[in-house]
Amino acid sequence: MIEILLQYGLFLLKTVTIVVAIMLIIGMIASLTSRRREKGEEFLTVKKINQRYEKMENDLNQVILDNKAWKQYSKQQAKAHKDQDKGGDRPRLYVLDFNGDMKASAVNSLREEVSAVLTVARAQDEIFVKLESGGGMVHAYGLAASQLQRIRERKIPLTVSVDKIAASGGYMMASVADKIIAAPFAVIGSIGVIAQIPNFHRLLKKHDVDFEQITAGEFKRTLTMFGENSDTARAKFRQQVEETHALFKDFVSANRPQVDIQAVATGEHWYGSQSLQNKLVDQLITSDDYLMNKRHDAEIYEISYKQKRGLREQFSDKIQGLLNF
Repeated sequence: MIEILLQYGLFLLKTVTIVVAIMLIIGMIASLTSRRREKGEEFLTVKKINQRYEKMENDLNQVILDNKAWKQYSKQQAKAHKDQDKGGDRPRLYVLDFNGDMKASAVNSLREEVSAVLTVARAQDEIFVKLESGGGMVHAYGLAASQLQRIRERKIPLTVSVDKIAASGGYMMASVADKIIAAPFAVIGSIGVIAQIPNFHRLLKKHDVDFEQITAGEFKRTLTMFGENSDTARAKFRQQVEETHALFKDFVSANRPQVDIQAVATGEHWYGSQSLQNKLVDQLITSDDYLMNKRHDAEIYEISYKQKRGLREQFSDKIQGLLNF
């Protein structure tokens, strides 16, 4: 029995030693990574999409066409390139991506991408934003919409494309654009405001639990999760929601005066074809077709701002991924 316990103790000691060694190594790497991030591990990637389309076209034609047709096609391509070079500086189309969550976290990248593009964009160029969002926090999407307004203020044509959804705060962003395009079944609209909060007052009261809250200012806090809510607090909270809705409607109306705001600001959403009838969008077309149509007339650049995440954050995400089901 003593021998078994001794072996177990030695095994346990080895295991602890290995774990501690691994944690020390991870800590050292994380520390080095953190220092490198302080120096600014961030970068902007720029990809020319025209070349991607041309390569796909060439790869397919090389297989499909016979030798004679392939040679003729190659000559036509070479002539087209020569004509483009003679034609001088073509318009540029800058493509940005915005995939929004509740907190509009993508605004951190969007603001950098917009700043970068505005340093080189000209009046004859176009900025194309592929936007997907079901909305979220008012102040966060207000900031995201303000980033797109920077483009409008510089008089650079702005097109927003919605392939899946631009609802609530997502549509508030889209409304800033000179032109909104959408896929036929994209979800558009939801010009409304929602706020909800659970209340545990009766549960706490049932178990003889008191809740104390001290505020300075009559409406510093209106509805509360744990205290007893009054009719006055409910009325004030409802007023705040209505005020936010009014600001939302005014914002959309200012950017898209062609929209009958009273008819569409009911909180409902519409699919692409219905949105076109309601003038919430200007054209039914996917982002893929729009860019394909533009590739012969413009130089298309895909812009993406990224910030390298430290090993510590990556390791933390992996652990959370294991814990969340």
